[in-house]
This record gives sequence, structure tokens and C-alpha cells, in this order.
Amino acid sequence: MLNRLWSFLLYLYGLLYEVFIPCPVPDLLPANSLNTEQYLGKWYFIAAVSHREADIQMFRAMDSSTFTVDKTSVNGTLLMTGAARIGDKCLKQTWIYYIRPDSDYMEQEGRPVRRTLAWSGTSINCPQCIILQEIEPPLNETEEEDALSRHMLYARQSDVATEVVKAFQAASTCNGMDAIVKLPQEKGLSFI
Repeated sequence: MLNRLWSFLLYLYGLLYEVFIPCPVPDLLPANSLNTEQYLGKWYFIAAVSHREADIQMFRAMDSSTFTVDKTSVNGTLLMTGAARIGDKCLKQTWIYYIRPDSDYMEQEGRPVRRTLAWSGTSINCPQCIILQEIEPPLNETEEEDALSRHMLYARQSDVATEVVKAFQAASTCNGMDAIVKLPQEKGLSFI
């Protein structure tokens, strides 16, 4: 009897906590109504979070990274060119994203099941930031967890205030995303 009462009280506490202290939710920037002109140009990759370490493991080797977003000659298509410092080497890669008129997410070329959502950085007090969320559905019908689910913080400048990264981490942790990687940016970005 006491166990049931204790379980009920914990459940009630959890509900009340969520009502009075909800997790911050950033504003979705629907891809099909996104002012792409505003997001063209250079961005610095600051940090990434996920429910699982495996989703962000690849970023741990990076010291620093930048991305440039450009329009292409094809309407509704963006070209993202990234450069990452890993050790003393610079790796460069390009990705093409499609913006469909009937969809609020972007689709990455070659990865048709991956959904890329854009979120405003204003929820973490960084209007010059954007948060990209990459999601891939479970690999099969018996799994409940997404095959990929991570949020990546980008900013217009490389020296984002510590408070911004802490706010990004706190909001993510509140939503169950405990694994985080912040790029150290110790070797500089002169290679880019």
C-alpha cells in the first residue's frame, strides 16, 4: 500500500513539475516557409547533443568546423559546404538539401529517410544561432527509438558565450539529451 502511494505521489510530482517548469521549446523554422536568404553564408559548428553517445561520437575528433550555406541554381535547393579540423588535417565535404513546398523539414540528398529540422536560437538567448535537428526513423518496426536523433548548434561567430552553450545543454538535458560534445576550437580556424 505504501509503495503504491509513493509511486502515485512521484507520478503526480512529475506531472506537476512538467506543468510548472516545462522544458524550453525552441521555435520551429519550417523549411517550406524559411527565408533562406537570412541563413546563407558562414556558420560555426559549436556543439551537438543527443540521447545516445553514438549519434554525436563522430564530432568528438573535431577541433573546429565551419559551414557555408549557398543557394544553387535549382529552386528549393541549398548547398552546405563544411570544413572540419581534425588533428592537423582539414576535411571538406558538401551536402545538398532539398526544401519541399509541402514539408517543414529539409531532405538531405542521398539520405531520403533523414529529416533535418531548423530551430531558432532565440530560446537559448542567441538570435545569431540556429539549431539543426537530424532525425532518422527506427531501422525496423519493432524498434521504438529513432535510428538517429541529434541537435546541432551553429552560430554566426565562433566565440559564442559560455551561457549560450550552457542554455543549449540545459534545454537538451531537460528533454533527455544528456550526451554532449562542444568543439574545443583550440587550434584556430585559419585553415578555413
